[in-house]
Amino acid sequence: MGYSVVMLLELQGVHKRYESPPVEVLRGIHFQLDVGEAVAIVGPSGSGKSTLLNILGALDRPTQGRALFDGRDLAALTESELAAIRNRQIGFVFQLHHLLPQCTVLENVLIPTLARQPADPAAAERAVKLLERVGLQHRLEHRPGQLSGGECQRVAVARALINQPKLLLADEPTGALDHANAASLGQLLIELNKEQGIALVVVTHSLELAKRLPRVMELRDGVLSG
Repeated sequence: MGYSVVMLLELQGVHKRYESPPVEVLRGIHFQLDVGEAVAIVGPSGSGKSTLLNILGALDRPTQGRALFDGRDLAALTESELAAIRNRQIGFVFQLHHLLPQCTVLENVLIPTLARQPADPAAAERAVKLLERVGLQHRLEHRPGQLSGGECQRVAVARALINQPKLLLADEPTGALDHANAASLGQLLIELNKEQGIALVVVTHSLELAKRLPRVMELRDGVLSG
């Protein structure tokens, strides 16, 4: 009789220390995220939110403790295995969209698919559908310089979803946007979480955005609570 793992992500007693200058950024973090769950992580600047997100996204390793993704201990994986997880299982949205200015909107969304071998024949159609979903079907051939900040962030969201990941990590995704665009992008992330069943972790200074998510946790002085 088979059984499916409901938990997608788990941190067990995670510490993160840097040596020069010596500082302990994370102190014994315990965190669990189920498949399809959505959570906001809030906290003051310098509390370790980005460091925590980097560990959740397999971009960094804990100094102590374990980080498990889909039941796999990330510390036991090779760099190529970690790169495959980051590319195929996790989508990232940052405060700055990091779009390539010389590429069209459609080309930017397709960039994460270029690492896949063999090539994904359905990628282009999926990219168009994602851009329709985020309201940019009329911007496929535009370049980032021709878009507003809110539109660029919507392209970044579509790019993060192109490989159909299980987890979407958003680091201050509305931080560079005005209030209207921030509210619109926040609503988009919440809708995508519900529609696609994709797990969502949003690190944000915006309490307004955080309160719209079903679960809110606070990181303060390297300790996560809530």
